[in-house]
This record gives sequence, structure tokens and C-alpha cells, in this order.
Amino acid sequence: MGRVEGKVALVTGAARGQGRAHALRLADEGADVIAIDLCADVETVHYPMPTRADLDETVAEVEKRDRRAVAKQVDVRDLGALTSAVQDAVTDLGRLDIVVANAGILSITLDEPTDPAERRRVWETTLATNLTGVWNTVEAVAPILVAAGNGGAVVLTSSTQGLKYAANNDIALTAYTASKHGVVGLMRCTAADLAPHGIRVNSVHPTGVNTPMVANQVMGDYGVKHPRLGDLMGNLLPVPVVEPEDVSEAVLYLVSDSGRHVTGVTMPVDAGHLLT
Repeated sequence: MGRVEGKVALVTGAARGQGRAHALRLADEGADVIAIDLCADVETVHYPMPTRADLDETVAEVEKRDRRAVAKQVDVRDLGALTSAVQDAVTDLGRLDIVVANAGILSITLDEPTDPAERRRVWETTLATNLTGVWNTVEAVAPILVAAGNGGAVVLTSSTQGLKYAANNDIALTAYTASKHGVVGLMRCTAADLAPHGIRVNSVHPTGVNTPMVANQVMGDYGVKHPRLGDLMGNLLPVPVVEPEDVSEAVLYLVSDSGRHVTGVTMPVDAGHLLT
């Protein structure tokens, strides 16, 4: 029997990268999956965003594991649409036990914007997705978990930059760092609020992960122009990045019975980055 056999897991940002890896690892261990993703461009993001075909591929991979999957194309910034999508998906699959609020963006550009309106747009879009989008996810799922009375587990995706910083006189990095720090505060408050219901809430904090958000032309060019990025993002262990599946193992621990007494923790998957 799998470690989350018979449970239903909701994953945001599930079309590719960490989100897909989490969805498939949980399916490997017996969970049905609600896969949520925007599958569209975001106005301040300069690397390619996932498509509906990517989301459909995640669903197909879950189904290859003999698990059920429901895909919802929705923006986590839209609380009303997200709540409706979650409720419909839970009705389809019959329950909800696990939530991984993973959707996030990085609005990095090669040339730092100087126009105040553009800088504000980067700030607001990043916070709206990476922090408010996570809060929206919690708002959408918490009443369902509480009403079910089965406990449950929630994991919020932060970053090593939620415990450290990445300052480079860059509004995108500043906004990203601020948003990921905010996720920690949200996690701790939510862990306290939901503990009486037996619902555990934790956050994961990866170093750089080998996903399209990191492994793309924009980031490559930025690294060449700003070699200090290597100092900001370097790891103690001799690996430049970790794989999405490495983070999925931490998520699995936190949502399974292995982590049944773990709540309110910030779990690094960082190759020693926080010691650099």
C-alpha cells in the first residue's frame, strides 16, 4: 500500500516543474490528484509559461499510474474562480486530504526596469501570485478540510529566499524574496489556526531547482550579466541546482504518516545553501 493510498491531493502549478513532480510522486504513492495551473502568460514573466498541453500531460501521467486526475485551468490570483474550481474537483473525486500550494513566478529581466509604474507592476504581480495566490489556495481548501473532519496536510512552497535573501538591486529578486518570506508567516499562522482540526501545515524551501523557472534563456543571460548571482544562489554541496523530485520527497514526508506529528516547520531542500 502506498504512503498516501486512497487520499486526494490538490497541487497548484501542476502543469510542469515542481508541481508536476509533486503530483506524480503522490500518485505513485496512491493519491488521486487535482491538478491546477494557469496555463497562460503572466504580464511580468519573461520565460515561457506552461500550456494546457502541459497540464494535460500531467493528468495523463497520473492516469498511467492508475490514479484519477482532474485538471482545472485557473489563476490562483482569482479567489472566486479558484474556490469554484476546487469545490467542483472535490465533488468529482469525493474528498480532499492533501494540498500543495506550489504555484509561483519570478519576474526576472535582463535590464532592470526604471519606470516606477513598471517596477510597481513587477512587485504587485509577484506578490499577487506567490503570496496572495497561496493565501487564496488556503482560503479555498481550509473549509473543505475542516468540514471533512479527517485532518489533512498542507504544504506551502516557499524558497531558501524565504529564509535568506537575494538582493541585487533588482526589483524582481526583492519582490520574490519578500513574497517567499510572506509565505513563512502565512504558514505559521495557518498551522496554528488549523491545528485544533488535526490539519498540519508546513513549508518547503528549495534552493534553485531544475525547472523552466530557473533553466531558461532569461536566467542564463542574467547570470552572465550579473555574475554575483552565483554567489547569491550558490550551494554548499557541489550541485548547482536540485531536481524537482528531490523536493517531492520532502513534500511526501510532510503529507504522509511519516510526518504525522510535524507542523509549523520550514523544511529546507537546499544542498546547504542556507549555510553559504
